[in-house]
Amino acid sequence: MGVNTKAIKRRIKSVSSTKKITKAMELVAASKMRKAVDTALKTRTYAKLAWDILVDLSKTQKSEIPLLKMRRVKKVLLILITSNRGLCGSFNSNIIKKTAIQMQNPQNLSRQRVAGKDLVTEGKLEVDVLGLGRKGADFAKKMGYNLIASFTDMSDTPGLADVLPICKMAIDGYTNKTYDKVVVAYTDFKSAIAQTPKLRQVLPISEHDLEKMVEKFADHDLKTGKAIIESEKINDYLFEPSRDQVLEIILPRLVESQILQSALESAASEHSSRMMAMRSASDAAVEMIDELNLNFNKARQAAITQEIAEIAGGAAALN
Repeated sequence: MGVNTKAIKRRIKSVSSTKKITKAMELVAASKMRKAVDTALKTRTYAKLAWDILVDLSKTQKSEIPLLKMRRVKKVLLILITSNRGLCGSFNSNIIKKTAIQMQNPQNLSRQRVAGKDLVTEGKLEVDVLGLGRKGADFAKKMGYNLIASFTDMSDTPGLADVLPICKMAIDGYTNKTYDKVVVAYTDFKSAIAQTPKLRQVLPISEHDLEKMVEKFADHDLKTGKAIIESEKINDYLFEPSRDQVLEIILPRLVESQILQSALESAASEHSSRMMAMRSASDAAVEMIDELNLNFNKARQAAITQEIAEIAGGAAALN
């Protein structure tokens, strides 16, 4: 019985050490989450205003702007945003699962909305994967997808410099007609306990997707619940040297802001998911320690009872 209590004590010590680690990881993730969420919320206002302006600017002469041209989709670039590390709950598995479902039927990736109708490309469709995060790159390699690049040196709170190479690959690939569509797969941050995996079209820039994004970011602030900013009409502007030249400068910046915003939303979601996962692990450790303490006390009580019975038995034998 003594060996049993020693084993239980070792187990309690081991679980207590694990609890300290998970609690420390929870606090670190909470700190990173606050910074990432604050950055994501601040950039939403800029993104909303930029997209609001572009919706108005892109209503005329679309066919003359390369990044606004829609063509038959034969090849798609998929930017998959995941994390480099695990221990973040279902963060990676959710976005990977959603991406895998779409990849099983690539025609879903070719769908574009034109004049209020969904157009789907028939026939063979090629898909290249660009991994932003080690988990997504590993998934693409495992499934045999065509992984053209992998970026794993992203900071905890991505900045524009982190995503510029990805943006350049996407913009150049679409402009050179290497790709007919660019899609980003990311995790949209809702709250600390709710994140939603999404696939969103980045190129060609469509008025439908822009309006959806504008509506999303104008919805509410995650902290106050109030509208972030009201839409404004900009029909009275004069452009120099011309509207098309202004669009050619603004459109690449818009693509960059979309991809950056997706990376920031994913970063906030990752840290939130990791914080909740470590909190759950700490809570489970506390419950396990309580149960082990109860078993230890029961074992010790049983040992004491047995020793008393043996002493009483020996005394009775002497009498």
